[in-house]
Amino acid sequence: MPLDPDIHDNRETHRYELTVDGQTAVVMYNEVGGGLLITETLVPVPLEGRGIASRMAKHVLADIRERGLLVLPTCPFFAGYLQKHPADHADIVHPSYRIALGL
Repeated sequence: MPLDPDIHDNRETHRYELTVDGQTAVVMYNEVGGGLLITETLVPVPLEGRGIASRMAKHVLADIRERGLLVLPTCPFFAGYLQKHPADHADIVHPSYRIALGL
């Protein structure tokens, strides 16, 4: 899957950012050995219900795959997203999280 050109990885602040209609949605992460620990997904209330979080999840997971990393999803949204799409992403989920999520 190609990366979304509107989503930017702000490595200085450890978050992916997408600005829509003057509002910025973010996926926050911490870098850990060989992976990204996804800690939180925040979508401003005016942007809710528009698929912004899913759009960001697709981008973040594609970026993680492209970079040869693993995802460690502590964010409830990301954990749920991965459980809904196991065939697409289970291979890049850290083995401990794969077991915890039933993937």
